Amino acid sequence: MKSEPNSFEIHLDKLDDLVSMTEPVFITPSEVIEYIFCPRFIYFMDCLDIPQHEENRYKVIKGREIHENKSQINKDYLRKKIGCVDKEINVFLASPHLHLRGIIDEVLLLSDGTLAPLDYKFAEFNDYVFKTHFIQSVLYGLLIRENYQKDVNKGYICYVRSNNYLKELKFSKDDFQKAMEILENIFEIIQKSYFPPKTKSSNRCVDCCYKNICIK
Repeated sequence: MKSEPNSFEIHLDKLDDLVSMTEPVFITPSEVIEYIFCPRFIYFMDCLDIPQHEENRYKVIKGREIHENKSQINKDYLRKKIGCVDKEINVFLASPHLHLRGIIDEVLLLSDGTLAPLDYKFAEFNDYVFKTHFIQSVLYGLLIRENYQKDVNKGYICYVRSNNYLKELKFSKDDFQKAMEILENIFEIIQKSYFPPKTKSSNRCVDCCYKNICIK
């Protein structure tokens, strides 16, 4: 007797329905962050192909410099306090099932046999984790889980501007499902080329690179 598909498998099927398979289509966790900031980023970037030129932004430039420096300085350093017994650095992973790809700063092997993503952020930690940072880590967890076929129960963010403070993030089944729902929403915009509602926070519009062409 065939078992009923679980919710994760249902989300995978929905993604396949949304994405044309005539050629591989992938997005990155960075694009997901832009969607969370405002869904219209996806419309302008992926439907109209209007770049935001993020390579000119100071924090983006500093972030890339930090990632490059950390990959050279911390090659052999293992965070034993969190049970890390091995790691890989600057790992490129892709998943045709998730239609997702990205480069993970570090993939940690923990003493309990599970894996965890570690991401460096050129930011300060102020007693809470931004939703964008959390979802990005969950997406990295999905990529790791699919490519390594091992459990991923947590992730880590290193906040460089808070003296390299390391924050542990615990992942639940609901977190993975929420991330899948976001992917579905993004591909719905891309495949149907529809103009989504803008962010509910008007403050985000002030410095938006698309503010001059975005319908208010």
